[in-house]
Amino acid sequence: MAKSKIKSLGRGLGELLGEIEEAYESEMPSSDSVVELALSQIRANPYQPRKHFDEHSLAELADSIKTHGLIQPIVVVEDIDGYILVAGERRLRASKIAKLKTIRAVIVHINEEKMRQQALIENIQRDELNIVDLAHAYGELLEVHGITHDELSFMVHKSRAHITNTLRLLQLSKKTLTALKEGKFTAGHAKVLVGLSEKEQATMVASIIGQRLSVRDVEGMMKSMKNSSADTSKKEQKERFDLSALTNCFKELGFKAKAKSNEITLSFENEEAIQKLLDRLN
Repeated sequence: MAKSKIKSLGRGLGELLGEIEEAYESEMPSSDSVVELALSQIRANPYQPRKHFDEHSLAELADSIKTHGLIQPIVVVEDIDGYILVAGERRLRASKIAKLKTIRAVIVHINEEKMRQQALIENIQRDELNIVDLAHAYGELLEVHGITHDELSFMVHKSRAHITNTLRLLQLSKKTLTALKEGKFTAGHAKVLVGLSEKEQATMVASIIGQRLSVRDVEGMMKSMKNSSADTSKKEQKERFDLSALTNCFKELGFKAKAKSNEITLSFENEEAIQKLLDRLN
């Protein structure tokens, strides 16, 4: 994709973020841009990529808001029957926990596509997403813009390797991703598991959690598994014999013979056939 397209995308997002950042230029805005809105009038952003919010962290934020008030206003867009949140999901949730009736907000005018972009970009740039939601957010941005990993790297100011490695986690099974999202093991562990079958992942995840294995431990186990598999394969290749000549020999003598792997199976119709083979051997 041409560089001009990247710059164009960058300018669009820059203008969008600039509009949001105007709400954060001062802790005590003097303009009329900040208003008090009823919490009951505000709905969550349907494009919010962040699915998990730490309850303990929210409780701490709620206590802070009770004591010091809300420093940074949330950002909303006006809707037919109220407002839709654009930025500030944690602040909105914490304010509800603090049982406030109203919240300070800035009303902006953006369309659905920009609202979706903003929800993704804000969470990515503030490092507020867990690794699984982050991978999904990257995937959504790639889908929205139809761009490459390099171009996404330029947009979100993250390395291409980081983006590619994070997206690779989406190859893991749903159970593995759920355990990762719940913090039962780290992204470092997860990256080692990419490429394993669902059953192998389940076995490794159980070992990681049960034995509290480090990433290095898992890497060592994976290396041993690969070496063992390679050795078994080589061993099987060495022990396979060509039994066609021997099989044909039995057939020429009048016996029913069938070769499979390293075995030859002889079938006898009656005892006379068995005695015939014994006579031949003697």
